[in-house]
Amino acid sequence: MAKALMPGATGVLALADGTILQGYGVGAVGHAVGEVCFNTAMSGYQEILTDPSYMAQIVAFTFPHIGNVGTNVEDIEQFGQGAATSARGAIFRDLPTAPASWRADGDLDSWLKRRGVVALAGVDTRALTLAIREKGMPHAVIAHDPDGAFDLDALVEQARAWPGLVGLDLAKDATCLQPFTFDEGLWRWPDGYAKAGEPKYEVVVLDYGIKRNILRALTSIGARATVLPATTSAEEILARNPDGVLLSNGPGDPAATGEYAVPEIRKLVDSGKPVFGICLGHQMLALALGARTVKMDQGHHGANHPVKDLTTGKVEIVSMNHGFTVDRDTLPEAVVETHVSLFDGSNAGIALKDRPVFSVQHHPEASPGPTDSLYLFERFAGLMDGASNA
Repeated sequence: MAKALMPGATGVLALADGTILQGYGVGAVGHAVGEVCFNTAMSGYQEILTDPSYMAQIVAFTFPHIGNVGTNVEDIEQFGQGAATSARGAIFRDLPTAPASWRADGDLDSWLKRRGVVALAGVDTRALTLAIREKGMPHAVIAHDPDGAFDLDALVEQARAWPGLVGLDLAKDATCLQPFTFDEGLWRWPDGYAKAGEPKYEVVVLDYGIKRNILRALTSIGARATVLPATTSAEEILARNPDGVLLSNGPGDPAATGEYAVPEIRKLVDSGKPVFGICLGHQMLALALGARTVKMDQGHHGANHPVKDLTTGKVEIVSMNHGFTVDRDTLPEAVVETHVSLFDGSNAGIALKDRPVFSVQHHPEASPGPTDSLYLFERFAGLMDGASNA
């Protein structure tokens, strides 16, 4: 292991295999341990870093120009707790530049400091990405010390000792503590986020680490979105007599969260209510229907993923962010595969043949990314219309 750091180095990334990457510390001073993944999105770094699905992860951005549009209060996706329930660290090719955007109300470095996110710049992110593609997502410690004083052996040992995401239920920490109703709509130029009108549907959202833009997409189809904690029972949900239930995105191992969530999801499916799952919600719905989930080597993280909707034959470019996937070979007879990734052929969507239940692995609400699959919220509305007319 190389012990000597370059002059002026104030940040390091220590991998569990002993590799040390060095550069310039950005954001919070200190260190954080997690799984390193790469994200290929060319915009939306603030939305990425505040997505609860990145909890316990360190995000390496393949796009070199991070920080050039600054930060603002509108682009935060989580509902609170900073780095504790979102990305633990960030890795950049270049040092963040001064913001140059009319929407900016601050710079990235100061924002990272306030959130407690440890970041590292000056790293060859292309080489790191290639290593992840070949060897999988490593466990690592990211550290920032203005004096450049690092105990590299101790950092490597900490990375090796970290147990990883398999078997880890993080939704219990990312979820809300009490119910709340959300009434903000999608962003529209030049007015910003719209206020919701008179609701047509009552939708209960199970919060495993919800993104704000999922809720905005729900209100845009005329839903009043009532968000409930991840551990809420099916009986409590059904007592509200919702028109539909949405199972949200979130971090961690779906099988671990499924220990308490899957039995309740089964009851929701059996109730006949329309159910829509996204990301972690998709994975746990698959578990509830009898399939299995597995850990991926490098995961899918980016805003340029091609997915085919097998129900329409159309190919969409979508946002993805997941390190676990549904094993398509374990899907039971009652489940039809509706979407598939054109990158690696992995499952990207399912539906029940005889009930108003479906889910997707990708993020139809985007933020960041393309809105090709925003129509899925309209599909959910159609299922709620059909259920109410039955």
